[in-house]
Amino acid sequence: MRMKSKRNKKTILITAIAGAAILTIGYFTVQSVLKNSRSSGRIFLYGEQHSVENILKREAELWSSHYHKDGFRDLFVELPYYTAEYLNIWMKSDDDAILDSLYEDWAGTALYSQVVLDFYRQIKSECPETVFHGTDVGHQYNTTGKRFLEYLASTGQQQSELYRLSQENIRQGEYYYQHSDSVYRENTMVQNFIREFDSLNGADVMGIYGSAHTNTAAQDIVTNSVPCMANQLHKKYGDALHTEDLTSLALNSNPYRIDTIKIGGKEYTASYFGKADLSAVLPDYQCREFWRLENAYDDFKDNAATGNVLPYHNYPMPIETGQIFIIDYTKADGSVVREYHRSDGSTWQGSLTTEEFIVE
Repeated sequence: MRMKSKRNKKTILITAIAGAAILTIGYFTVQSVLKNSRSSGRIFLYGEQHSVENILKREAELWSSHYHKDGFRDLFVELPYYTAEYLNIWMKSDDDAILDSLYEDWAGTALYSQVVLDFYRQIKSECPETVFHGTDVGHQYNTTGKRFLEYLASTGQQQSELYRLSQENIRQGEYYYQHSDSVYRENTMVQNFIREFDSLNGADVMGIYGSAHTNTAAQDIVTNSVPCMANQLHKKYGDALHTEDLTSLALNSNPYRIDTIKIGGKEYTASYFGKADLSAVLPDYQCREFWRLENAYDDFKDNAATGNVLPYHNYPMPIETGQIFIIDYTKADGSVVREYHRSDGSTWQGSLTTEEFIVE
């Protein structure tokens, strides 16, 4: 996510289970007793970089473990309410028609990746009783959202809670995209999460969200003006919330290619590490791309800094102190904004961060 200043950043979340006791033999009976000895359900949140194969593989392993060993059934995801409900219908279907339609709706976003399709198919195959809970604002409201309302109407469910919450979710998406209001989105994700979680009457859940939403100590990623989702959830659910950042699994030590970039009349070897989608978090932007300039730190170490910072976890490669980076932000209109960053070993909200500097 693009950082506006040292006052602009993000990240995490998790919760606990419900109370009685009963004795019978068998593993799941023991698990039931343990659950019933607690007052509310637990939340296990995992922060990701979207559509990264290594991260999705680990998330599938974590869900399988929670599902088969701990008896979890409820998986919270960074999707709209109606998208998750569509996935729940697909889980009971004999084909992939619904998933394929959702995938087409995701074109142009970070979800439009074969590894994402493989992830959901793996869950359907290996954890067939999974119930998805979507807590994001209404992305794809003109496609997925509209189609889901039509489906509910065709099956006589216009007076249902499904229909009402889907309409509400569509309105959330309309407002978010009309106003590009990241604070509204963060707070709405929290409200939607609480509604879904509290309706489960003490069940343990797992959640998969971008790492910008899963840091219990962070503010929202864009404005730094409100606590991020996990931060707010931690205030409500306390130690019942458990979080883990999986973004280190996305790091790639080997560049995709080697470019040459000229700055101030001097040519630098530039290692290119790919692009990251931004459209779901910053509607005014499409993506950003990363280069590391080799052996360039001494040339720019004294350049004036701007105060615009980007924590290490936003980068697709490992960061060391004494490096120079170029980041190109492609906006929604196709224009490109270039930033130059330097890793001086400085921190922001307790996280190591790079800082933008001025190039004449």
